[in-house]
Amino acid sequence: MTQQRMTPREHGKSRSLSTDKPPREPLSVSRILKTLGPGLITGASDDDPSGIGTYSQAGAQLGYGIGWTMLLTFPLMTAIQEISARVGRVTGHGIAGNVCRHYPGWLLAAVVTLLFVANTVNIAADLSAMADATRLLIGGPAILYVVLFGVTSVAAQVFMNYRCYVAVLKWLTLSLFAYVAALAFAKVSWTQALAGVLLPRVSWSADYFTTIVAILGTTISPYLFFWQASQEAEEQRIDVSKHPLIEKHHGARKEFSRIRADTITGMAFSNVIALSIIVTAAASLHAAGKTDIQTSAQAAEALRPIAGPFAEVIFALGIVGTGLLAIPVLAGATAYAVSEGRRWPVGLTRKPKEAVAFYSVLALSGGVGIALNFTPIDPIAALYWSAVVNGVLAVPVMVLLMLMARHREVMGRFAIGGTLYWLGWLSTAAMALSVIAMGIGFLL
Repeated sequence: MTQQRMTPREHGKSRSLSTDKPPREPLSVSRILKTLGPGLITGASDDDPSGIGTYSQAGAQLGYGIGWTMLLTFPLMTAIQEISARVGRVTGHGIAGNVCRHYPGWLLAAVVTLLFVANTVNIAADLSAMADATRLLIGGPAILYVVLFGVTSVAAQVFMNYRCYVAVLKWLTLSLFAYVAALAFAKVSWTQALAGVLLPRVSWSADYFTTIVAILGTTISPYLFFWQASQEAEEQRIDVSKHPLIEKHHGARKEFSRIRADTITGMAFSNVIALSIIVTAAASLHAAGKTDIQTSAQAAEALRPIAGPFAEVIFALGIVGTGLLAIPVLAGATAYAVSEGRRWPVGLTRKPKEAVAFYSVLALSGGVGIALNFTPIDPIAALYWSAVVNGVLAVPVMVLLMLMARHREVMGRFAIGGTLYWLGWLSTAAMALSVIAMGIGFLL
């Protein structure tokens, strides 16, 4: 039986038909990180050294019973962060960029000024906590580490390629797993820990509600809204295939699905880590009667005699890693807010000479944060109260964000409604009620 030969054209067609799809890239940490964006970095940076200090203090003072706040804040912070991201993706501008286009100038000036002050103090506190943690690990002068970490963080933002820099930030999120590892060294009563998450126990006192506001303030922080909105706008600017959705509607549903998945992942990650810190502090410090923890570095040091030296090392390494992640977000959020409000060229993708004012604000915020550690002002002493101030300031910013998200002139056909909209207002109301309760507690 003779075999019929195929012509070159038939042979090529046969090859094209028989060729399988390229094999899928095996699932790996790097592949997972590639699929995630601003939401992951935002969520991870939420657990900065100042946040770690707040969670450690809450767990040390109140034990397992404060764990319910993490269950409460998850849907609330997810909703407000998704709304922030949608504003950036739809309009192509961050929050400050939209405020300057649609709202009075005095409102913009007030919001940006308060954000600059809060973020800069937060940077100072984070640098101090990182320096103290490094001193615990290797010794040496803390002030040297303040300068080293501060200058490195600012220089990386100014001079490093944007894509490489974002990749570094994503990898730094893995440092947060140190706090999951720390649980292994704590003698946790999982029954009590679960009850603390599922069964809220409220103490009607000023100190209790001040702690609640501090937790909410470090979990639902204004700088996170500004950062995620600006990063969505930034990602859109550097991708030539993307345009603000208010201009070109194609692909909106896919983009919103991506934003939701990214945000849920980032916020879930953030809250799992925060809960791990609270449970570790409750099981180790609260159980041992050590309730006077003021900072994350003190929490790490206090763990040594209770949970062993490895717990201390893991906790301290986590502080350094999260600080290297959070300081760029704090300084970057400040630079985006100020520069967008002034309509200056913005973006970490731009070279320094193309956005001189933007990078100057970024460097100024980082520089002042470093300088505060050389003054009599103790940024760590103000750490807890900076979280409280963030909680108080978050309320007007959230109200403004919710009004903006519903504004047809801002969002066009993508004005936010439905469940997401009401969750956003519920988040705002929860923050406002906790602030009011704190104020009443101080008056009584």
